[in-house]
Amino acid sequence: MIKKLIVVGVFSISTLSFAQKFSIRPSVGYAWRTAKTISGLSREEEQYVKGLKNGLNFDIAAHYEVKNGLAFGLKYSNYSASSDGFLLGNVNGMPVSVPVTTKDNITFFGFSGLISNNHLSTRHKVFADIALGVLSYTTKTGSVKGTGSTFGAEVDFGYQYQVSKNFLIGPKVGLSGGTLNKMKINGVTYKFDDDQKEGLHRVSLSAAATFRF
Repeated sequence: MIKKLIVVGVFSISTLSFAQKFSIRPSVGYAWRTAKTISGLSREEEQYVKGLKNGLNFDIAAHYEVKNGLAFGLKYSNYSASSDGFLLGNVNGMPVSVPVTTKDNITFFGFSGLISNNHLSTRHKVFADIALGVLSYTTKTGSVKGTGSTFGAEVDFGYQYQVSKNFLIGPKVGLSGGTLNKMKINGVTYKFDDDQKEGLHRVSLSAAATFRF
């Protein structure tokens, strides 16, 4: 009986130790796209585009700690923004103002490496998360839909306070980067000139919670 209890105890300790190596970190906040707006737009068009350059940012990362302070895993993020406005056009030589609504969505999925001081006894934790993967962009205005994908990178820097052994929370700053050289619009692929490429760069500020298992 004693031998069995020892075996069960060792197994439980090993399982707990193994489980503590996993972490999931969801975060939600706001993001601002930093790519330069193309020139030559009217004031109304500039205001319309400006509405698409800030929006809701959500991401979630899952990591497995391979050694103290170093973990690897996967990361997913989503940026969404919309804008309502009026664009100027011409019908039979007459200027007209057309109401439009555009919805933009940028997603990222890739492999992530995490560096942190989670293994230290302090309740004040800091981390840096670097991820490389695929950035996908979708924009829809009325019946016109554009899509494109490119290689992208995301970097997060954060501070968290350890509320309990398995739960941490705090602010996080994120940087995302990627540029589209071409897009498919309503099924037709268009390649962009250097001054027309779609920049997907953005800066985000979020509240992040970490759950350790």
